[in-house]
Parts: sequence; structure tokens; C-alpha cells
Amino acid sequence: AIMSFHQCGGNVGDVVNIPIPQWVRDVGATDPDIFYTNRSGTRNIEYLTLGVDDQPLFHGRTAVQMYADYMASFRENMKKFLDAGTIVDIEVGLGPAGEMRYPSYPQSQGWVFPGIGEFICYDKYLEADFKAAAAKAGHPEWELPDDAGEYNDTPEKTQFFKENGTYLTEKGKFFLSWYSNKLIKHGDKILDEANKVFLGCRVQLAIKISGIHWWYRVPNHAA
Repeated sequence: AIMSFHQCGGNVGDVVNIPIPQWVRDVGATDPDIFYTNRSGTRNIEYLTLGVDDQPLFHGRTAVQMYADYMASFRENMKKFLDAGTIVDIEVGLGPAGEMRYPSYPQSQGWVFPGIGEFICYDKYLEADFKAAAAKAGHPEWELPDDAGEYNDTPEKTQFFKENGTYLTEKGKFFLSWYSNKLIKHGDKILDEANKVFLGCRVQLAIKISGIHWWYRVPNHAA
């Protein structure tokens, strides 16, 4: 059984279009920053930004609480199948296409292989989180990257990823650490809830990790 907290449609192999619930999108109509956003301000409505994981914007609930409530409802309503061992595996969705990743290379927004994709952290919630983290680290002047290019660039076309680029600077390393750790913490939060909900069930918990990467160079790589 798959806990799908993402839109179906717009990714490789998608043959149907099933958006996230209308009542969630209604919240986005008045607060579009609940969705992942690229530097140019384009929203991605496949999945809620992890910036709202702990924001009670959804009729008093946070995004993580909604995911937990969904899983608790599933356990309650599928109890006989869980108890009987009919359901043996619970895959927990953690991002676009159910994968623990950012929507960095959306075909629906014009990305084509082998474009480098973009950082997707320019909604107001993630931007505020980054600014707070930078200030705590003693660098309140640091901003989110403005030199990392667009979806279909090559690394060498960007100041961020080119040889000896921004990614090797103190600021660049700080941003990349923050960006990747936000995703890891997002996965931890939701899996913690899944562990609580399905405690005692004879099921395996599983997640999907994106295995797509390109533009390697040695000894460093801009993936």
C-alpha cells in the first residue's frame, strides 16, 4: 500500500492526472507559498513544500499532521487486512512522485535531460528558515543562491556549479548542507509518524529515494 501525498501527473510514466486534494489547493489559492517555488517564482503544485511541515495552515493542522492523520485513518479502516497479513508493505510518500526529493527537474515546466535542474526553496517559508539558519551561523547577510542557473543549463554555464564555483565557498557549502538536511529532516518527521501509526503491524515500511543523477566530474561533482 502506498501513502501517496503527491500529485500523479507530470512525471515520467504518469498516464493519469490526480491532483492533491482540492481543499488543500484552496489554501494555496490564498497562500501560494505552501507549494515548492523556484527562483523565478514559478510554483510546483505536485507536493507541499517541506517549509510547511510544521506550519498549521490547513484548518489548524500542519502538513506532517495531515500525513499522520491519513496514515492513522488507513490503519483504522484497513485493520482486518493489516491484522491478517494481507498488506505486507507500506510505502510512505515523501515528495514528488512519492520520492524523497525536491521537484528540481519538472518536465511540466520545460525541463529536459540533461539539464541541471534548479534549487526549489524560494517559497517564503523555506526562505525564512534559511535566513534564520544563516543568522544563527553568524551570517545574516547570506541569501539563497542567485547564480545556480535554470532548468536546462549545464554546470559550467553557472557561477554556482562551474569549476571552483560558489558551491566550494563557505556560503555555498552552508547552503548545500542546509538544503540537503532539510530534506533528510522532512523524511525523518514523516517516518517517525509512520512508525508510531503502524507500530505493532506486521508490515515493512519503505520509501523511495531518487536514483537520478548526472553531470559528474572528478574529484567533485555537480549533480
